[in-house]
Amino acid sequence: MSPRTILIIEDDPGILNFMSAILKGEDYKIISATEGSQGISLAATWNPDLIMLDLGLPDMDGLEVLKTIRSWSKTPIMIVSARGHEQEKVAALDEGADDYITKPFGTSELLARIRTALRHGIHTESKASTFENGELAIDFEKRLVKVEGKEVHLTPNEYKIIQLLARHLGKVLTHDTISKSIWGPYHMDNQTLRVNMSNIRRKLEKNPADPIYIITEIGIGYRMVERN
Repeated sequence: MSPRTILIIEDDPGILNFMSAILKGEDYKIISATEGSQGISLAATWNPDLIMLDLGLPDMDGLEVLKTIRSWSKTPIMIVSARGHEQEKVAALDEGADDYITKPFGTSELLARIRTALRHGIHTESKASTFENGELAIDFEKRLVKVEGKEVHLTPNEYKIIQLLARHLGKVLTHDTISKSIWGPYHMDNQTLRVNMSNIRRKLEKNPADPIYIITEIGIGYRMVERN
């Protein structure tokens, strides 16, 4: 089996070398670019399995690189972002990025995020009729949710939220993405989503204050975590 190919678009030589060394050690094939225009060209030429994209590039805005690649490619794209740049992360996710990782990051986090992105990019969400994640089970055809074998009674909107997050297992979805999917394109009230999420956690989680299925990405949105 040929190694998975990862394109890194990053102008910081320290971070680029760190990621390249770690990923080569895990038998990934690495292609790199230090400018956005070069990254776009390499993405088109190599059709990599994953793109890791820094938003702060010297020749063009990273969001423009994202939009350009996403206009013709379904390749999972992970944003490499500085700490505290939540609005940039939200904008990138809304433009089609699959995930983000915040500098500085460690080896374990980097590898875990890459495995998740490769498995569960936005364009490869499951179309199966059933879903299992740890003790959480969903029958999409019957619209039935169970935890530890016991049926969980949900409102229609609560079910839609869980279904959406399950279909994108491992991927963070922004507040706006979830709200627009559930209530339509003109819904702007994130408080309604928070209330629904609070009710969902009360029904799904043993300890709603320390959830294991649906976690909050502060300032960004929510993610359903993979469970063994």
